[in-house]
Amino acid sequence: MSGPLELAERFGTPLYVYDLDEVDAARRELFAALPDGFELFYALKANPHPGLVRALREPDPAGDVPACRAEISSTGELGAALAAGFTGADCLYTGPGKTPGELREALGAGVRTFSTDSVTDVRHVGEAAVEQGAEADCLLRINSATASATTAIRMTGTPSQFGFDAETLCEVLPELLRTPGVRITGLHFFPLSNARDEDSLIGEFRQTIALAAGLSAELDLPLRFLDIGGGFAAPYGTAGARGRYPRLRGALEDALDEFLPAWRKGKPRLACESGRFLAGTSGTLVAGVVNVKTSRGRRFVILDAGINTFGGMSGLGRLLPVSVRVGTDEELEPGSLVGPLCTPGDVLGREIGLPPLAAGDRVSVPNAGAYGPTASLLAFLGRPAPTEVLVRGDEVVSVSRLEYHRSYDSRPRPW
Repeated sequence: MSGPLELAERFGTPLYVYDLDEVDAARRELFAALPDGFELFYALKANPHPGLVRALREPDPAGDVPACRAEISSTGELGAALAAGFTGADCLYTGPGKTPGELREALGAGVRTFSTDSVTDVRHVGEAAVEQGAEADCLLRINSATASATTAIRMTGTPSQFGFDAETLCEVLPELLRTPGVRITGLHFFPLSNARDEDSLIGEFRQTIALAAGLSAELDLPLRFLDIGGGFAAPYGTAGARGRYPRLRGALEDALDEFLPAWRKGKPRLACESGRFLAGTSGTLVAGVVNVKTSRGRRFVILDAGINTFGGMSGLGRLLPVSVRVGTDEELEPGSLVGPLCTPGDVLGREIGLPPLAAGDRVSVPNAGAYGPTASLLAFLGRPAPTEVLVRGDEVVSVSRLEYHRSYDSRPRPW
């Protein structure tokens, strides 16, 4: 098989290479870590490339692993899911800022399940559904008052634009249940992201299941569907392997038996979601060295890929990679990997171990399959987007590049 560096000889740099066999392996591992009957949503925010999304929708090549469903948060992601072969009915539409136009488009495409974050969010879903003569299923996303895990990115337990505060749900639930156009069908939680250890994940999921059962019983809240969220870990831009969860399946079964004993009969339906675990380890970013310079005793390796290519969602250094593969056994010395942009914030790795490098060399960043081009400052300075190559075994499945252009509105305006 041609590796990423060899593919860069053919397709140039910056270059993303996504290994679909690795995507298949991640899906098998995650389903094996969950109890039978769990549904698994793929969060397109991690990587909406239609070819990669299609691989998660299609039956596993081995034939014994279920397909994923799609978790989307925009009409753009809806378009990517549909292009990958999902139907609207396969999608869970999330996010706290759904506009009337987006809701009309989603409902028109057949989306019928929405995660909602506020009373007005539920109203907006209902109004759009009534307008189209449809009925939408709404999950209430819950912002728990407490948190269990400490070694992860916290997504609950604090004031937030996400979710109904658990302690005030009783005050608004009657109004939600009366909202025309919607059925309140269950609960959605997403308490943490990228849990670093299995104990944290188990503790958070157990607390989530207990809270869901408690809210359902205390408030007579319909619980036909329960999405307990994600948090499955994978390294980002650094060497390493996906998280391993050998005790998770048994721990979830124990918690469900204790708090929701009818789960084995499908009451409620159960789901998890994941983005980085399913996609992250599949990707490698190959960048070309444009220049090497020394400034006041520090070495700077300037690449043709920066935060416009691998920006870690914000481009503000929150998720900087700390390692690269360079295809050499030479002794490493400190240096900073920086990109080609006209901003001092364009740093991919600060004072990391690097071999001797010169213009024309190439380096590769491992585990770059999640939060790549579409999570970067892609249009900043107008540089071309990186090429993206999908491979399976020895076969190049597709080669593509995102393009952006300005659309002009020709309608008369009072300017």
